[in-house]
Amino acid sequence: MVEKVIIIGSGPSGYTAAIYAVRDGLAPLLIRGSLPGGQLMLTSAVENYPGFTSILGPDLMDDFYKHANNLGCRILDEDVTEVNLRTYPYKILAGKNEYKTYSIIIASGANAKWLGLANETRLLGKGISGCAVCDGVFFKNKDVIVVGGGDSAMEDASYLSRLVKSVTIIHRRKTFRASKIMQDRVLSNPKIKIIWESEIVDIMGKDRISGVKIKNLVTNNEKDMPIDGLFIAIGHSPNTELFKGQLDMDKQGYIKTHDFTSTSKEGVFAAGDVQDTIYKQAVIAAGWGSMAAIDARKFLADKKLI
Repeated sequence: MVEKVIIIGSGPSGYTAAIYAVRDGLAPLLIRGSLPGGQLMLTSAVENYPGFTSILGPDLMDDFYKHANNLGCRILDEDVTEVNLRTYPYKILAGKNEYKTYSIIIASGANAKWLGLANETRLLGKGISGCAVCDGVFFKNKDVIVVGGGDSAMEDASYLSRLVKSVTIIHRRKTFRASKIMQDRVLSNPKIKIIWESEIVDIMGKDRISGVKIKNLVTNNEKDMPIDGLFIAIGHSPNTELFKGQLDMDKQGYIKTHDFTSTSKEGVFAAGDVQDTIYKQAVIAAGWGSMAAIDARKFLADKKLI
């Protein structure tokens, strides 16, 4: 049996692609992995997704799952371990089984890079965030830290400064790597201060973050700093390892798309954070998922496979 379309990934883009593909009669197979739901599974309250005044990230993803499942989408809770785009139909290995398919929608997402500290995972969503736009509103009139030195960190700090009491940027080097215009915007903002050549070595807090321990990398001196929120802005890693050498990617490993969701391989489409280097919002990822499903349907129709 050859599938018409297989969707890899189960964040907003994967589920939305599945919903559209089911309704279009494509009988998609959604391989959502052993840890489904994407980055929203690590998010507390979501208040910027249309239709929901406030909803927990895992609950929103559960609603996505129920929607796809109730439409009759076949859902496989296995990790994809191999993808072969060198033969056609394409081949995908998930669990112990190999699947053949005429088209693929890659919605495997991206993971925020974290500091790797012991308390970081425990306090994620409890004062620690990887998305200022998503969570900044919860820190109104509070003191927060942004970690990073690139454009993302500058953007987060500037955005947060309009909401919070104060922003402190902690950066390992003595200069930022961000563009000059972004640096100038931050350095001229009276609500933003910088701690140079330093890193966070510990995070304190029982039920919520209460402070951090900061180490000066020049003197090795350490100091504790009370804080209400910690935003990590040191980049994302797209989940594209399976496709390296088979699809065109940029230097960071994001899949390059053209004509909206088409990749460098005919019949292979990419949607959401796996190819979106700018927005990284759930509602936008969902939009990409719908586009990918529509593009896949058109491809299959043009090839007279449906």
